[in-house]
Amino acid sequence: MSNLLKVADVVQIGIEKEKARRDFYDRASKHFDDADLKDLFTRLRDWEEGHIKKFQAIGNELEEPQTVESYPGELEGYMQALVDDYLYQEVTTDAFDAVVKSPVDAINFGIGFEKDAILLFMELASKVQSKNKEVIMQLMEEERHHIVQLIKMRKKLS
Repeated sequence: MSNLLKVADVVQIGIEKEKARRDFYDRASKHFDDADLKDLFTRLRDWEEGHIKKFQAIGNELEEPQTVESYPGELEGYMQALVDDYLYQEVTTDAFDAVVKSPVDAINFGIGFEKDAILLFMELASKVQSKNKEVIMQLMEEERHHIVQLIKMRKKLS
């Protein structure tokens, strides 16, 4: 019998990524002295914390099977690859100081994280039943808003 992907399972993957982004923004908020940067990174950290709570609430409500794998482990392996990508490994708390040399570096990493979130949600949307796509689309829209905020700050610094 094939394994089933549940929205709740993928929501857990989303939670892990949201935690990584929250931790990155928390570190960035403490790394720079500029008040506007501190404010942006603090707001992003808090938004990601809000997303974690939203994901947790969604995960508690959604438990129905969503999609059948074509072979055992297919979706778990693919979704794990999305979670364990290079970007998240490169900017760990320990490596932050080594790879983030400027505010623009931090902003660019943030933009990469947000794009990654959108990619995860797009993949998720392609795997779930249509009645659950709306939730995924709402989360994608919030991540797009984060990108806009980061790009505005990058332009301000230029």
